[in-house]
Amino acid sequence: MKIITMFISVVVIAVIVVTGFVYSGLYDVGASSPHSGFANWVMSTTMHASVDRRAKDIDVPNLDDEALQLAGINDFDSMCAACHGAPGQDPEAMGQGLNPPAPDLKESAAHSTAAELFWVTKHGIKMTGMPAWGSSHDDEALWPVVAFMTLLPKLSADAYQAMLASAEGSGHHTTDGDSHSHSDVASESIGHAEGDQPHHDQPGDGEVTEHSHSTDSHEHDESAGNKEKQQLKHDHSGDDHDH
Repeated sequence: MKIITMFISVVVIAVIVVTGFVYSGLYDVGASSPHSGFANWVMSTTMHASVDRRAKDIDVPNLDDEALQLAGINDFDSMCAACHGAPGQDPEAMGQGLNPPAPDLKESAAHSTAAELFWVTKHGIKMTGMPAWGSSHDDEALWPVVAFMTLLPKLSADAYQAMLASAEGSGHHTTDGDSHSHSDVASESIGHAEGDQPHHDQPGDGEVTEHSHSTDSHEHDESAGNKEKQQLKHDHSGDDHDH
């Protein structure tokens, strides 16, 4: 009985201490402040165990298809390189500010299965900068990225650039200069729509016609008035002649 009472007391004290710490604001949540070694171990171990458990039942397609890999490098360059970097390329500003930092996928691909890479790409990782690409891409669009990532461990910077150049026009995120983004298409559509609409400071066809008619009427009235004035003048001159 004493053991149970002691255990309950310890749990209650622990809850009070943890709750007090949470509400104290003492923990620095800034991304510029690194995690402690213990926190890194907890998060890393939990993440790897979770991914390993959930990726076991994923059916991996044939990823050795060169066309699939070429499509994947364009998508990788657009979706992943900014945070993770690429062979010969450091992460961009956003990736440099992440905490925990985005891993080097060249190393991750060497120690992860294709199924694990796919699961992380699709579902993301909580409390990190890794998004769930599956919310905006279907599986068919994500497998090419995984196919390319399997090549990363043996890909040099020069080989990466050469492969990227030969992959122009492939994948969902292409480097083709002729391709347009959704915003470009929307802008063009808006531009055409505005061009087709009459300007507010320019009257429509009906208004022009009405103005023309009113002008004609005005000219007709002036002409009739002039004729009446001439007739009156002629009559007065006739009266003067009679006098």
